[in-house]
Amino acid sequence: MMTPASVHKGRATEIHAARQNVLDQAFQAHPERFSKGRPKPPELPSPAWINRPTEAEKEIAA
Repeated sequence: MMTPASVHKGRATEIHAARQNVLDQAFQAHPERFSKGRPKPPELPSPAWINRPTEAEKEIAA
């Protein structure tokens, strides 16, 4: 549940941590609402490619 831009620009980890912080606050305020225990945000997305760059293309871009 991340936008492609947030993943591409490297903000996915930061957003994931912020979501966990909000979920932790909600859990602390109302633990009775969470029957399965402490909630966790969805896992970080894995890279998806239409045309995956080759190693040579990666070196040129760097």
